[in-house]
Amino acid sequence: MLILAKSVLGLMIGFFISVIFGFFMLPVLRKLNFRQSVCEFITKRHREKEGTPTIGGLIFIIPTIVTMIILYLRGSLEISHSLIIILFVFISYSLLGFADDFIKVRKHHNDGLTVMQKLIVQVIIAVVFFYIYMNGGGSTHLIITSLGIDWDLKWFYGLFILLLLVGMSNAVNITDGEDGLAGGLSAIAFLSFGIITWGSSWIEGYQEIAIFCFILVGSLLGFLVYNTHPAKVFMGDTGSLGLGATLAAIAILTKHELSLLVIGGVFIAEVLSSFIQIISITKFGKKILLMAPLHHHFEKLGWSENDIVKMFWIVGFMLGMVSIYYGVWL
Repeated sequence: MLILAKSVLGLMIGFFISVIFGFFMLPVLRKLNFRQSVCEFITKRHREKEGTPTIGGLIFIIPTIVTMIILYLRGSLEISHSLIIILFVFISYSLLGFADDFIKVRKHHNDGLTVMQKLIVQVIIAVVFFYIYMNGGGSTHLIITSLGIDWDLKWFYGLFILLLLVGMSNAVNITDGEDGLAGGLSAIAFLSFGIITWGSSWIEGYQEIAIFCFILVGSLLGFLVYNTHPAKVFMGDTGSLGLGATLAAIAILTKHELSLLVIGGVFIAEVLSSFIQIISITKFGKKILLMAPLHHHFEKLGWSENDIVKMFWIVGFMLGMVSIYYGVWL
């Protein structure tokens, strides 16, 4: 019960700080001219969003960190080895995204860091992750009990970490294309992982992981006050890269990598839709979707932005509940 109380307290504090911080942050972003540049090939609906403030990920990143500090100072949170890893991934990927966004707003163009520059930084983060993880007695076994899988990947586990971090960070980034879409799905995903982690008492620092998840859920809900349609601010790469990589880090630390595929099912579907579309066009000269990623396909079908977001949220919520059932009761 104590971990539940701490989690709810963290969620509440994260929400209120995020709402208040966002109220003061929006005028600052406008004054600094941190505005979104939209790709010319995107839909007409999205071209109308040109000039909306970006780098809004700070509205949930900073409140999450501040809330963690508040709970630590009042003795409700301990600094565990697992929490250090999560905070490292969360902050480092957010900084990477911020650098990318900052270059975009300064250039007034949708091109930021190059793919190679991003990959180099992501490799460095994965190496540091692996080093800290192994120094804390981390296991290199990939375990999926439902399938009877127990593979010792040894140093290949470092490559596995890189794959998950890069894959999920880019998946959330691609999904961030409708007002409130990535933020809402991320809140659902972290809520699901928070509940799953509640019951993972055999994991070192499980309470801190769960509390972090709920703090971030609260901060994301506060961010959605400003990000739902019509969005007053976008999270940008600052937010999306940090969210995706942190989801992957939590899945690794809690040994729920398979659950990540389900909880992040909508994110993965968005990536796969883009990948399939590219293969179909380059190899066969045909489109599978009217436009990729998947949310743009529904736009082309004439769906309203609110209907697309609601449908994706519902699917994400259902996948999260399935994962909770699997991760907690099975």
